[in-house]
Amino acid sequence: MSQVQQFLSNIDKQFSKIGILDEFESKAKLPRSYAVLGGASLYGFLVFLNIGGIGQLLSNIAGFVVPGYYSLKALETTGTKDDTELLTYWVVFAFLNVIEFWSKAILYWIPLYWFVKTIFLLWLVLPATKGSAVVYKSVIQPLAQKYVTNNNVSDDLLNKVNEAAKATSTGFEK
Repeated sequence: MSQVQQFLSNIDKQFSKIGILDEFESKAKLPRSYAVLGGASLYGFLVFLNIGGIGQLLSNIAGFVVPGYYSLKALETTGTKDDTELLTYWVVFAFLNVIEFWSKAILYWIPLYWFVKTIFLLWLVLPATKGSAVVYKSVIQPLAQKYVTNNNVSDDLLNKVNEAAKATSTGFEK
């Protein structure tokens, strides 16, 4: 069996419990892997074209649905390894969304932005690539250690916030 046939056979096995693909297989007389790959290609093509802003919607769906599925599966397991991987993904995803929010006007004009973002989000979440761990360790963790987990900085910041809150509430009481 060639690698392509083995790949298609694996897709058929992975999607064997989806009823609509049973119907596709019986009516079209084609393996379910053709429907899966065709649907994935159409999805990627629509993100690539971004007609009417659909690329943004589909990119965000990929960023939520795939990791959401893995998160639901992780909740059913007893180990913590998959939990840690997915928590890392969600931290990276939130970090990227904050950056994207503040630079959206610029990013929208970058050709293929939503397509590249979709591919990047899939790279982040897929267990085989562990991209979120790479981004977390190289970008977010150094920032977190500097601003969040360093007790001196956070205590100092907390004291300043508490002082400002007391000053504000004292001003209202007078």
